[in-house]
Formats: sequence, structure tokens, C-alpha cells
Amino acid sequence: MKSFNILLVLVLGLFVFACGPEKPSLTEHQIIPLPTDVKVSSGAFALSKESSIQIDGDSQGLDWVGSHLAQKIEGALGDQILVSDAEGDIVLRVEAGENPEAYRIDISEDKVLIVASGEQGVFYGVQTLLQLMPNDIVANKILEGPILIPAGTIVDKPEYAYRGSMLDVARHFFDVEDVKYYIDVIAGLKYNHLHLHLSDDQGWRIEIKSWPKLTEIGGSTEVGGGEGGFYTQEEYKDIVAYAAQRYITIVPEIDMPGHTNAVLASYAELNPGVNLANGVLDSLTKTPLNYEMPLVNPQPAELYTGIEVGFSTFATDLELTYQFVDDVVREIVALTPGPYFHIGGDESHVTAKEDYIKFINRAQDIVQKYGKTSIGWDEVATADLLPTTIAQFWGDEENALLAKSQGNKVLMSPAKKTYLDMQYDSTTRIGLHWAAYIEVDDAYNWDPANYLEGLGAEDIIGVETPLWTETVTNREDIEYMIFPRIYALAEVAWTPSALRSWVDFEKRLAMTSKRWDLQNIQYYKSPKVNW
Repeated sequence: MKSFNILLVLVLGLFVFACGPEKPSLTEHQIIPLPTDVKVSSGAFALSKESSIQIDGDSQGLDWVGSHLAQKIEGALGDQILVSDAEGDIVLRVEAGENPEAYRIDISEDKVLIVASGEQGVFYGVQTLLQLMPNDIVANKILEGPILIPAGTIVDKPEYAYRGSMLDVARHFFDVEDVKYYIDVIAGLKYNHLHLHLSDDQGWRIEIKSWPKLTEIGGSTEVGGGEGGFYTQEEYKDIVAYAAQRYITIVPEIDMPGHTNAVLASYAELNPGVNLANGVLDSLTKTPLNYEMPLVNPQPAELYTGIEVGFSTFATDLELTYQFVDDVVREIVALTPGPYFHIGGDESHVTAKEDYIKFINRAQDIVQKYGKTSIGWDEVATADLLPTTIAQFWGDEENALLAKSQGNKVLMSPAKKTYLDMQYDSTTRIGLHWAAYIEVDDAYNWDPANYLEGLGAEDIIGVETPLWTETVTNREDIEYMIFPRIYALAEVAWTPSALRSWVDFEKRLAMTSKRWDLQNIQYYKSPKVNW
């Protein structure tokens, strides 16, 4: 009888052990973008409300990263997590190294160590660590038992230095909270630039104190005739600071000399007109006068709420135009610590070629005067580029190669792969399809370094994925157009092409979608993915 009782205890013990929480393994992770190297170990780290976060480095930014991690997990643990320089079981460490974006994570049953040579790398390591946690971490409820994180080592670094997304706030205006939401999404995917398209024919979206009618008139509408809106300079600074805290650089764009109807509706004197100096000859020398005279009867443009392009242009011969550009660049640069200013330059169909070249050359000089590097859509390569200017390839392959021939770098945004406003297929409820229908596998299955013959990795600064908003009116629309493609493009920009596989990515994407369900994100359920 005694032997039988002992046997029963052993059997029950084995049963309890077998029915205990299953320990996760790094062999089935859902990390996006895919890290450079993942090594699997046995066991798991048990994160509980008794756990603490140790900051190993004298850095205010690192303190914020620790608080950011704590905030992400406290809801699931049901208690606050201590963040300090005292010994803890999750260690965030900065140590000497070459690439501040690279990081390493070591996870054992006793400790988690995230180490990088810069705060940015630690932040990226935290994003990866959060993806290793159960999907219920985002469910806004207290989880039963500890949060198990699979043991192993992850070593990671980005393929491209510039990894960006663009949000068009000109066609439809999005308020500060929507922009911050967009920042949070891309920060979690290790994007490091947010390009804000701040002006277009349909609206002007940032306060310029020296030209107040820009927002009073130009900011008053949007596509479809809505009330539009704009950011005050204080609101814009708030966006810049919020992004910087998440290691995202804001790239402001003022599109010119085309896509300028909102400006021309605000200030009639910037419209093209008859310049008297062009037709008046000096009575003695019979040569054109070498001074500029006013335009005859300049009229303000009508406010525009459609989506056609290519019909507007600045008066490129007017010196006042360049004073306007100078004032706008000066005020925005004072609010933007990042290195870039985007001068647009696309689709200036009614600007004469010689006038376009003259304008782009002068715009670059103005941006350089204020200590910034110009970025322009690929048409700017038809002008004389300054050595630092970056051409953003979106449509014309010859322009991208022309930029290379001038010795300039190219930012890859091919519309057929990266434009998030394109429909997924002919049944997509919003979006356009002039470039292509872009399914999630189309967004994933391309290599920036091999996309254009004659343009290699050494010519490319990075990848940017734009969301134009002709048909996008609210946050739900944003989610529908970017989820899941913004995940695919994050991996294109971060992970070497030799490591990428659609079959593997599709599995990780399907696992990740469980979080979107818990967060009530309105994503597109592509038939290409086994959700």
C-alpha cells in the first residue's frame, strides 16, 4: 500500500508538471523586423511584479527607455515596476561600440540584458523584447502568473541607416494625437524618420509667423472641402520632441515650386503674372532692365479641394518668392533639430524647365544657408544638385540614375512597392491604384539594392514608405492602409535581403496580428496571409 501511495504521488507530480505553463522558445518567435542573428537557449525568464529594471549608464535618455519598458508591462503585471540604477533582473546597458543602433539581448532564466553602444540601440532592443512577450501583454488586463520570455541571444543591426515613413497631413489634416499614434507605430518597428508632408495644393499645415495668411487661408480646407487645420509652432515642437524621445527624426516637407495652390490662394503676389521688367527696354542701351518690377494685377488662386496635380507653380522670376522660401525655411528649421529639410520638387508640370532648375538650385542654397541637407523628390535630379542633396526616388528611374551620376545619394520610395495609399486590390475600400495594386507580399518581396539596374547599396541612403491621404480621412483609414504593409517594409529597410523569406515573414505576421485583434486595430486581412 505504501509503494502504491508513492507511485501515485509521482504520477500526480508528473501530471502537474506536464500541465504547467508551457515555456516559450525562440524557435517560434514573431519578431518584426527579423533580427540579424537569433540563438536559442533552453528555459525562459519569468517576468513578475517583483522584477525590476536596472539602468546601467549615466543617461537621461536611458532612464526614459527604462520607464517606457516599465509602462508597457505594468498593466499586465498589475503593479509598478521599479526602474533605477540598483541591481535588477532586466538590465539596460550602454557600452562602447561603433553602431549606436545595433544591440544585443541575452536572456537567461535569471536575467535579461540589453546592451548597445547608444540609447537608440537599447530602445530597439526593448522593442524586440516586447515582441517576445505573450500577445496578451497588450490586452489591458492583469495576466495570471509570470510573463515567460524565451531564453536565448539576439544580435541585431539595421541594413539601412535611413528607415522612414511619410505621413501626408496636407490632403487631409491629422491632429497631433493622430501623428503621435503614427509615431508610436513606426517606433515599435525601428523606423527612425518621419517625413511630414506639410503643404500641398489642398492645404498648408504649419504656422509661419512672418506669413500668417498661410494658415488663416491656406490651412482652412482639405480634400473634399473639410475644414482642414494646421499645427501651431508649439504643437509642431511637441510632435518633434515626442518623436525624438522615440529616436525618430522629423523631416519637414514644404512642396515647391508646384503643389503650391494653398500658398497662392493665401498670397496673390506669389502667383505668376506679367512681369513688366521682362518687356521693358532701357531707352539708351535697348537691353532689358536689370531690376524687377511688380506683377500686373496678381490674383489669388481659388482654394482647391480636388486630387488632381501639376497645375500650380510659384512665380519663379519674382524675388519675393525666394524671400518667402527663405522665411518659411528659417522658421521651420528653428523648430526642427534634425539634419534634413524636404523641398518637394515633384510634378511641377506647369513650371518651365529652365525656371524649375533655377528654383531648385536657389531652394537648395537657402536650405544649406540654414545648416540643413535638402531632400527632394526624384525630379530635383534634373537640377544642379548640391553634393549633400538626397534625391527621393518615387517614379522616374532616369532621375534616380541622374542623381547618382551627380554623386548624390538616393532614398528609395518606389511607388510600385512602398506607397501605402495604393489599393491592395480592386476591392480595397479606399486608396488609389495609379502606380500599382500593392498586396502585402508585393511590399515585402523586393530588394532596394537590386530594384534599379545601375543603382546599388552604396548609392542608397535608405528606404521610406509614404502614406498619401487623398482617400484617407481618419485613424481607422490609416490603420487599414498601413497594417500590415508597414511591417513588411520595416523588414525591407532593416533586415538584409539574404535573411528575408516571405514564407517565414508570413508566419510571423500572422502571429503578430493576434496583438492587433486585442488592440482593435482595423487592419487589412490579406488573403496572402494565413491569419
